[in-house]
Amino acid sequence: MNIGILGGGQLGRMIALAGYPLGLRFRFLDPDPNAPMKRLAEQVIGGYSDVEALRKFADGVDLVTWEFENVPLETVHFLEQRVAVYPPAAALEAGQDRLIEKTFFKTQGVPTTAFLPVESLFDLEDALLRIGFPAVLKTRRMGYDGKGQAVLREKADIRLAWESLGGFPLLLEAFVPFQRELSLIAVRGRDGETAFYPLVENHHRDGVLRLTLAPAPRLSEELQVEAEAHISRVLEALDYVGVLAMEFFEINGKLMANEMAPRVHNSGHWTIECAETSQFENHLRAILGLPLGDTEAVGCAAMVNVIGEVPHLADVLGMPDTHLHLYGKSARPGRKLGHITLRTDSEVVRDTMLLGLAGFLPEGHW
Repeated sequence: MNIGILGGGQLGRMIALAGYPLGLRFRFLDPDPNAPMKRLAEQVIGGYSDVEALRKFADGVDLVTWEFENVPLETVHFLEQRVAVYPPAAALEAGQDRLIEKTFFKTQGVPTTAFLPVESLFDLEDALLRIGFPAVLKTRRMGYDGKGQAVLREKADIRLAWESLGGFPLLLEAFVPFQRELSLIAVRGRDGETAFYPLVENHHRDGVLRLTLAPAPRLSEELQVEAEAHISRVLEALDYVGVLAMEFFEINGKLMANEMAPRVHNSGHWTIECAETSQFENHLRAILGLPLGDTEAVGCAAMVNVIGEVPHLADVLGMPDTHLHLYGKSARPGRKLGHITLRTDSEVVRDTMLLGLAGFLPEGHW
């Protein structure tokens, strides 16, 4: 079985690494000749709108998936005429545009913050009269890792926010005074079978995920059930196939959806060593029509992103129950170069290990 993957980043790399033990083969499409999957699988070097590259990519693959949600929708429609593509294009369309995404959540009864589209400075001022301060102005498309957004706390912030983001279709959202950020990773097979990993707690700095604790501390059965109910409505409405992640804010013991990612997700990297079946293997099982694997956590885990510079390997690998993944990317400030996963039997031991790991990473890493 030959699987085509749109995008050759670290997520695609980890999908392939999960698939090789299953006897699968992979082909990637990515314009970067030095993509993280380099030397791991066959690569078609070309843009996502390059028709000749797309034809070459599709020739001989049995099905196609993607590893990031900013693949042009037209690319997926082109490929759908030639080969099966999972997840469905509707999920990609919703995941690419925050207005479509938030509207979709609303129609499915999934709670989200108040929001309004913004096309002009007048629209922004009018939207702020209706939503109020504080608020968050975001680009509708292409924003990730904290990019493409600005917090407005008072009238003086309006002009600066517009000057930095104006010119793009925007969305204004009411600011959410959350207690913590959580995410849930779900997987749905071709036959509608679904499985859910435990909710995890995420810690960001400068808009970038730094640390994931799995399962989330103080995780109640009620909160897990609520999250599964919300994401189930999304999966069913989209007739989804594959792994989907949904990010939530927890507010006074209830959940509010922030956004979804129709793909494998950074907050699920811990599943490689610390779940019965990783999110990457389960994504492949789902799109291939195979039975889904067990999603139960094995002990307590912490996943730390390696950002900007790689620590000394001996320091990290000298720690017990520690696993290091490097993506083969050149170092530069703010870039995700890899991740470290800790696995323990208790939250107390996990937190102690994190303190030890912090000594090997740049100050204030998370």
